[in-house]
Amino acid sequence: MKKQAFTLVELLVVIAIIAILAAILFPVFARAKEAAKKTTCLSNIRQISLAWTIYAAGDDDRACPAYYFAPDFSVEYGWDFIIDWASGSPPKVELGLLGPFTQSRQINACPSFNGEGYGRPFTGYAYNTTYIGADSPNDPVSLSQIAEPQATALFADAGFGNPIAGCNYLRAPSDPYFAAGKVHFRHLENACVAYADTHVKVARHRFHQTPAEPGLGALSEDDSAYDLE
Repeated sequence: MKKQAFTLVELLVVIAIIAILAAILFPVFARAKEAAKKTTCLSNIRQISLAWTIYAAGDDDRACPAYYFAPDFSVEYGWDFIIDWASGSPPKVELGLLGPFTQSRQINACPSFNGEGYGRPFTGYAYNTTYIGADSPNDPVSLSQIAEPQATALFADAGFGNPIAGCNYLRAPSDPYFAAGKVHFRHLENACVAYADTHVKVARHRFHQTPAEPGLGALSEDDSAYDLE
């Protein structure tokens, strides 16, 4: 009795079909996975923005500072992390000024961010420092100063450089430190943004983009997406 078997041609045809299906489906799976990460990211910054409002409610409606230092500069108190630079290498890191209201490091981390932190606990999110949190030793703004909270960016996916490195202070285009605090459109060319009224959305339009830093840019051509007006 003659045994039935695949011929070499039949095997090659099957392999070719599998390769074609894989080429079609892998990008679909990748996009679905990234879409799930984007959903998690939106949830994270929504929770962070809610923590921000709770902080302000307990401080006479004054926004959380972006950062400030101990008198001897040994400790940096940031919105996301407190870093004891004098504690050793690596330095001791604890949850920051919003920590009592988030109780989680996990929500400070964008699931799609894997950039360099250079020893700092950068996690992919940045806080509007130009207009809201303020650079130390300046005071953060009062919530009543934000004329259009629904149109004022509060937190966003962020980064700088090429390859992308982390930053936690979001900068408006006119800020002299804008290059170090850009929005990172990391979710399939989109960025997750939380606004001062705590609603979140996906930003698709990118401004001030350059070939030298693909994926980075601003939320507006001027400061209109960041300022208090």
